[in-house]
Amino acid sequence: MNVADLKVFEAVSRHGSMNRAASELHTVQSNVTARIRSLEEELGVSLFQRHARGVTTTAAGRRVLPFVARIARLLAEAQAAAQDDGPPNGALVLGGLETTTALRLSPLLSAFATAYPQVRLSVSTGTTARLVNDVVQCRLDGAFVAGPISHPDLHQEVVFREELVLVTAPTVGNPRDLAGVADLKTIVFQLGCSYRQRLETVLAGLGIVVAKPLEFGSLDAIIACVAAGVGVTLLPRGVVATAAEAGKVALHALAPEQGQVETLFIRRHDSYVSSAMAAFLEIARSGAARD
Repeated sequence: MNVADLKVFEAVSRHGSMNRAASELHTVQSNVTARIRSLEEELGVSLFQRHARGVTTTAAGRRVLPFVARIARLLAEAQAAAQDDGPPNGALVLGGLETTTALRLSPLLSAFATAYPQVRLSVSTGTTARLVNDVVQCRLDGAFVAGPISHPDLHQEVVFREELVLVTAPTVGNPRDLAGVADLKTIVFQLGCSYRQRLETVLAGLGIVVAKPLEFGSLDAIIACVAAGVGVTLLPRGVVATAAEAGKVALHALAPEQGQVETLFIRRHDSYVSSAMAAFLEIARSGAARD
Protein backbone atom coordinates (compact mmCIF):
# COMPACT_ATOMS: atom_id res chain seq x y z
CA MET A 1 0.00 0.00 0.00
CA ASN A 2 1.36 3.41 -0.91
CA VAL A 3 0.18 6.99 -0.63
CA ALA A 4 -0.37 7.35 -4.38
CA ASP A 5 -2.79 4.41 -4.41
CA LEU A 6 -4.68 5.83 -1.43
CA LYS A 7 -5.04 9.20 -3.17
CA VAL A 8 -6.48 7.43 -6.22
CA PHE A 9 -8.88 5.53 -3.96
CA GLU A 10 -10.05 8.77 -2.29
CA ALA A 11 -10.65 10.48 -5.64
CA VAL A 12 -12.67 7.56 -7.01
CA SER A 13 -14.73 7.40 -3.81
CA ARG A 14 -15.43 11.14 -3.89
CA HIS A 15 -16.43 11.19 -7.58
CA GLY A 16 -18.13 7.80 -7.74
CA SER A 17 -16.43 7.33 -11.08
CA MET A 18 -13.10 5.95 -12.28
CA ASN A 19 -13.21 8.22 -15.32
CA ARG A 20 -13.84 11.46 -13.39
CA ALA A 21 -11.15 10.52 -10.87
CA ALA A 22 -8.71 9.94 -13.74
CA SER A 23 -9.54 13.37 -15.16
CA GLU A 24 -8.88 15.05 -11.82
CA LEU A 25 -5.60 13.17 -11.36
CA HIS A 26 -4.48 13.91 -14.94
CA THR A 27 -4.11 10.26 -15.88
CA VAL A 28 -6.02 7.65 -17.89
CA GLN A 29 -8.88 5.52 -16.59
CA SER A 30 -6.98 2.27 -17.14
CA ASN A 31 -4.28 3.44 -14.74
CA VAL A 32 -6.87 4.31 -12.08
CA THR A 33 -8.59 0.95 -12.52
CA ALA A 34 -5.29 -0.91 -12.22
CA ARG A 35 -4.32 0.94 -9.03
CA ILE A 36 -7.70 0.25 -7.42
CA ARG A 37 -7.52 -3.46 -8.29
CA SER A 38 -3.99 -3.67 -6.90
CA LEU A 39 -5.08 -1.97 -3.67
CA GLU A 40 -8.09 -4.28 -3.32
CA GLU A 41 -5.89 -7.34 -3.82
CA GLU A 42 -3.42 -6.11 -1.22
CA LEU A 43 -6.15 -5.41 1.35
CA GLY A 44 -8.11 -8.54 0.49
CA VAL A 45 -11.45 -6.69 0.24
CA SER A 46 -13.55 -4.96 -2.40
CA LEU A 47 -13.43 -1.20 -1.99
CA PHE A 48 -16.04 -0.42 -4.66
CA GLN A 49 -19.20 -1.91 -6.04
CA ARG A 50 -19.17 -1.50 -9.82
CA HIS A 51 -22.37 -0.62 -11.70
CA ALA A 52 -23.44 0.98 -14.97
CA ARG A 53 -23.40 4.53 -13.56
CA GLY A 54 -19.94 4.23 -12.00
CA VAL A 55 -18.91 2.89 -8.61
CA THR A 56 -20.19 3.01 -5.02
CA THR A 57 -17.85 2.77 -2.06
CA THR A 58 -18.38 -0.44 -0.07
CA ALA A 59 -18.61 -0.63 3.72
CA ALA A 60 -14.94 -1.70 3.82
CA GLY A 61 -14.01 1.25 1.62
CA ARG A 62 -15.86 3.67 3.88
CA ARG A 63 -13.88 2.34 6.85
CA VAL A 64 -10.61 2.97 5.00
CA LEU A 65 -11.45 6.52 3.86
CA PRO A 66 -10.73 8.36 7.16
CA PHE A 67 -7.23 6.90 7.22
CA VAL A 68 -6.49 8.34 3.77
CA ALA A 69 -7.09 11.90 4.98
CA ARG A 70 -5.07 11.30 8.14
CA ILE A 71 -2.13 9.79 6.27
CA ALA A 72 -2.12 12.63 3.73
CA ARG A 73 -2.28 15.18 6.53
CA LEU A 74 0.57 13.56 8.47
CA LEU A 75 2.78 13.54 5.38
CA ALA A 76 1.95 17.19 4.63
CA GLU A 77 2.61 18.15 8.24
CA ALA A 78 5.91 16.29 8.27
CA GLN A 79 7.03 18.22 5.20
CA ALA A 80 5.73 21.50 6.66
CA ALA A 81 7.53 20.87 9.96
CA ALA A 82 10.80 20.10 8.17
CA GLN A 83 10.57 23.35 6.19
CA ASP A 84 9.16 25.52 8.99
CA ASP A 85 12.25 27.66 9.51
CA GLY A 86 12.50 31.43 9.45
CA PRO A 87 9.47 33.64 8.80
CA PRO A 88 6.05 31.93 8.52
CA ASN A 89 5.59 30.38 5.09
CA GLY A 90 3.76 27.60 3.28
CA ALA A 91 0.03 27.09 2.88
CA LEU A 92 -2.68 27.94 5.42
CA VAL A 93 -6.18 26.77 4.49
CA LEU A 94 -8.95 28.20 6.67
CA GLY A 95 -12.72 28.32 6.74
CA GLY A 96 -15.29 30.61 8.31
CA LEU A 97 -18.96 31.37 8.59
CA GLU A 98 -20.02 33.86 5.94
CA THR A 99 -21.17 36.26 8.68
CA THR A 100 -17.87 35.96 10.55
CA THR A 101 -15.87 36.39 7.35
CA ALA A 102 -17.82 39.52 6.43
CA LEU A 103 -17.83 41.06 9.90
CA ARG A 104 -14.57 39.99 11.50
CA LEU A 105 -12.10 38.32 9.18
CA SER A 106 -11.59 40.87 6.43
CA PRO A 107 -9.31 43.17 8.49
CA LEU A 108 -7.53 40.18 10.08
CA LEU A 109 -6.84 38.57 6.71
CA SER A 110 -5.57 41.84 5.30
CA ALA A 111 -3.26 42.39 8.29
CA PHE A 112 -1.97 38.82 8.10
CA ALA A 113 -1.33 38.94 4.34
CA THR A 114 0.60 42.20 4.77
CA ALA A 115 2.68 40.92 7.69
CA TYR A 116 3.39 37.46 6.25
CA PRO A 117 3.44 37.63 2.43
CA GLN A 118 5.23 34.28 2.13
CA VAL A 119 2.18 32.40 3.45
CA ARG A 120 -0.25 31.11 0.82
CA LEU A 121 -3.51 31.89 2.61
CA SER A 122 -6.90 30.69 1.37
CA VAL A 123 -10.29 31.05 3.06
CA SER A 124 -13.62 29.41 2.19
CA THR A 125 -17.04 29.94 3.75
CA GLY A 126 -19.72 27.49 4.87
CA THR A 127 -22.11 26.50 7.62
CA THR A 128 -20.88 25.40 11.04
CA ALA A 129 -21.73 21.76 10.29
CA ARG A 130 -19.83 21.77 7.02
CA LEU A 131 -16.80 23.57 8.45
CA VAL A 132 -16.57 21.20 11.42
CA ASN A 133 -16.65 18.22 9.05
CA ASP A 134 -14.01 19.77 6.78
CA VAL A 135 -11.65 20.32 9.73
CA VAL A 136 -12.23 16.80 11.08
CA GLN A 137 -11.59 15.35 7.60
CA CYS A 138 -8.40 17.46 7.27
CA ARG A 139 -9.68 19.48 4.32
CA LEU A 140 -9.16 22.66 6.36
CA ASP A 141 -6.35 23.53 8.78
CA GLY A 142 -8.83 25.40 10.96
CA ALA A 143 -12.14 27.27 10.89
CA PHE A 144 -14.25 29.88 12.64
CA VAL A 145 -17.61 28.38 13.67
CA ALA A 146 -20.53 29.21 15.94
CA GLY A 147 -20.49 27.59 19.36
CA PRO A 148 -21.19 25.53 21.20
CA ILE A 149 -19.74 22.43 19.56
CA SER A 150 -18.48 19.15 20.97
CA HIS A 151 -16.19 16.82 19.04
CA PRO A 152 -13.47 14.56 20.46
CA ASP A 153 -11.03 15.29 17.61
CA LEU A 154 -11.18 19.08 17.85
CA HIS A 155 -9.37 21.74 19.85
CA GLN A 156 -11.42 24.91 20.21
CA GLU A 157 -11.02 28.39 21.63
CA VAL A 158 -13.36 31.36 21.88
CA VAL A 159 -12.20 34.18 19.62
CA PHE A 160 -15.21 36.47 19.24
CA ARG A 161 -18.54 37.04 20.97
CA GLU A 162 -21.50 38.24 18.92
CA GLU A 163 -24.96 39.62 19.63
CA LEU A 164 -27.60 38.02 17.43
CA VAL A 165 -30.70 40.03 16.56
CA LEU A 166 -33.98 39.15 14.92
CA VAL A 167 -34.06 40.91 11.54
CA THR A 168 -37.38 41.85 9.96
CA ALA A 169 -38.79 44.23 7.39
CA PRO A 170 -38.81 47.83 8.67
CA THR A 171 -42.62 47.74 8.91
CA VAL A 172 -42.48 45.24 11.81
CA GLY A 173 -42.49 47.20 15.05
CA ASN A 174 -42.74 44.30 17.49
CA PRO A 175 -41.65 40.69 16.95
CA ARG A 176 -44.93 39.47 18.45
CA ASP A 177 -46.69 40.98 15.45
CA LEU A 178 -45.12 38.23 13.35
CA ALA A 179 -47.60 35.74 14.80
CA GLY A 180 -50.26 37.42 12.69
CA VAL A 181 -48.33 37.16 9.43
CA ALA A 182 -49.79 34.49 7.17
CA ASP A 183 -47.27 32.03 5.73
CA LEU A 184 -44.31 33.65 7.53
CA LYS A 185 -41.00 32.46 6.09
CA THR A 186 -37.55 32.27 7.60
CA ILE A 187 -34.67 33.35 5.36
CA VAL A 188 -31.62 31.29 6.29
CA PHE A 189 -28.38 29.75 5.15
CA GLN A 190 -28.29 26.11 4.11
CA LEU A 191 -28.92 23.23 6.51
CA GLY A 192 -26.18 23.03 9.13
CA CYS A 193 -26.24 26.73 10.03
CA SER A 194 -26.46 27.13 13.82
CA TYR A 195 -28.16 30.53 13.49
CA ARG A 196 -31.00 28.76 11.70
CA GLN A 197 -31.61 26.50 14.69
CA ARG A 198 -31.60 29.48 17.06
CA LEU A 199 -34.09 31.33 14.85
CA GLU A 200 -36.51 28.41 15.04
CA THR A 201 -36.22 28.50 18.84
CA VAL A 202 -36.83 32.27 18.97
CA LEU A 203 -39.93 32.00 16.79
CA ALA A 204 -41.23 29.02 18.75
CA GLY A 205 -41.06 31.20 21.85
CA LEU A 206 -43.40 33.62 20.05
CA GLY A 207 -45.75 30.78 19.21
CA ILE A 208 -44.69 30.68 15.57
CA VAL A 209 -43.89 27.47 13.70
CA VAL A 210 -42.45 27.88 10.20
CA ALA A 211 -42.95 24.83 8.03
CA LYS A 212 -40.28 25.34 5.38
CA PRO A 213 -37.52 27.97 5.36
CA LEU A 214 -36.09 29.68 2.29
CA GLU A 215 -32.40 28.83 1.92
CA PHE A 216 -29.78 31.11 0.39
CA GLY A 217 -26.01 30.85 0.13
CA SER A 218 -25.41 34.60 0.19
CA LEU A 219 -25.60 37.02 3.10
CA ASP A 220 -26.57 39.87 0.76
CA ALA A 221 -29.44 37.80 -0.66
CA ILE A 222 -30.77 37.03 2.81
CA ILE A 223 -30.75 40.69 3.85
CA ALA A 224 -32.38 41.78 0.58
CA CYS A 225 -35.20 39.25 0.97
CA VAL A 226 -35.88 40.32 4.54
CA ALA A 227 -35.86 43.99 3.50
CA ALA A 228 -38.42 43.17 0.81
CA GLY A 229 -40.73 41.65 3.41
CA VAL A 230 -40.31 38.06 2.23
CA GLY A 231 -39.48 36.77 5.72
CA VAL A 232 -37.30 37.11 8.82
CA THR A 233 -33.81 36.00 9.80
CA LEU A 234 -31.32 35.93 12.67
CA LEU A 235 -27.89 37.51 12.22
CA PRO A 236 -25.09 39.21 14.19
CA ARG A 237 -25.95 42.87 14.83
CA GLY A 238 -22.72 44.07 13.22
CA VAL A 239 -23.54 42.36 9.92
CA VAL A 240 -26.88 44.15 9.49
CA ALA A 241 -26.11 47.46 11.25
CA THR A 242 -25.57 49.34 7.98
CA ALA A 243 -28.82 48.05 6.46
CA ALA A 244 -30.70 49.00 9.64
CA GLU A 245 -29.21 52.52 9.67
CA ALA A 246 -30.37 52.93 6.07
CA GLY A 247 -33.91 51.95 7.10
CA LYS A 248 -33.91 48.79 4.98
CA VAL A 249 -34.52 46.40 7.90
CA ALA A 250 -35.55 46.52 11.55
CA LEU A 251 -33.47 44.90 14.31
CA HIS A 252 -35.05 43.38 17.42
CA ALA A 253 -32.93 42.57 20.47
CA LEU A 254 -33.22 39.16 22.11
CA ALA A 255 -32.81 37.86 25.63
CA PRO A 256 -29.12 37.15 26.43
CA GLU A 257 -29.62 33.38 26.45
CA GLN A 258 -30.95 33.60 22.89
CA GLY A 259 -28.86 36.43 21.48
CA GLN A 260 -25.36 35.83 22.78
CA VAL A 261 -23.19 33.48 20.70
CA GLU A 262 -19.51 32.61 20.79
CA THR A 263 -17.46 32.29 17.63
CA LEU A 264 -14.89 29.54 18.07
CA PHE A 265 -11.72 28.76 16.18
CA ILE A 266 -11.36 25.01 15.76
CA ARG A 267 -8.55 22.74 14.57
CA ARG A 268 -7.72 19.10 15.02
CA HIS A 269 -6.11 18.62 18.41
CA ASP A 270 -3.52 16.28 16.89
CA SER A 271 -2.56 18.66 14.08
CA TYR A 272 0.82 20.35 13.75
CA VAL A 273 0.57 24.05 14.64
CA SER A 274 2.77 25.64 12.00
CA SER A 275 4.42 29.01 12.41
CA ALA A 276 1.88 30.37 9.91
CA MET A 277 -1.03 29.07 12.02
CA ALA A 278 0.53 30.44 15.23
CA ALA A 279 1.05 33.85 13.62
CA PHE A 280 -2.51 33.97 12.31
CA LEU A 281 -3.98 33.06 15.70
CA GLU A 282 -1.88 35.76 17.37
CA ILE A 283 -3.33 38.37 15.01
CA ALA A 284 -6.88 37.02 15.51
CA ARG A 285 -6.54 37.12 19.29
CA SER A 286 -5.13 40.63 19.21
CA GLY A 287 -8.00 41.79 17.02
CA ALA A 288 -10.57 40.20 19.33
CA ALA A 289 -8.95 41.82 22.40
CA ARG A 290 -9.38 45.28 20.85
CA ASP A 291 -13.13 44.82 20.33
